[in-house]
Formats: sequence, C-alpha cells, structure tokens
Amino acid sequence: KREFWVKYFPADVRNRKVVEFLELKQGNMTVAEYAAKFESLSAFSPYYNTPEAEYDKCVKFESGLRPDVKHMIGFFEIRDFPTLVNKSRICDEDERAKTNYYKA
Repeated sequence: KREFWVKYFPADVRNRKVVEFLELKQGNMTVAEYAAKFESLSAFSPYYNTPEAEYDKCVKFESGLRPDVKHMIGFFEIRDFPTLVNKSRICDEDERAKTNYYKA
C-alpha cells in the first residue's frame, strides 16, 4: 500500500489534498455533495478515519456547513458521523424547498 501511495500519490499531491480537506466548506454544494467530497478528501487525513476521531470528524464536518444549515443542526450536538450527515442533508433539503417555495 505504501509503494502504491508513493508511486501514484506523491507527497506534494497528498499535502495539497490534506490542505483542501482542511479548508473544505459546503459553499453552493448540497449536503450530499459536501459529504461525498468530505469523505473522499478525509482519506488523505488518516487521523479523521479512526474511531477515536469520530467527535472531531463531526466537529470538522459541521464547521464546514453553510451557516443556515449549521445553525439548524448545531443545537443537537450530533457526534455520530452518519447521523450528522443524514440530519444535515434533511435540513438542507428542507431549507432549499422553503427557498424555492417562497421564490415561486
């Protein structure tokens, strides 16, 4: 595995991916898109892929959410990653539906 990483993912590429992960924000993405990107980039930051880091992973994910979603989900202090992603996705979809309703 180490040889594969060295051959196909040089250190500078891995370092850029780590920085991209650390700076990741939801922006205009849906929560589902943000979660997928978060998961794929977290592979380059091994700390977040350990059971001991579940709390920190949730905090990192939540801190990258858009303020409207973060505001709705933050009060629950969910520290189970799959649950956090699912509840965030529901809040995001509800917020988008509400926005579209009022635009119409």
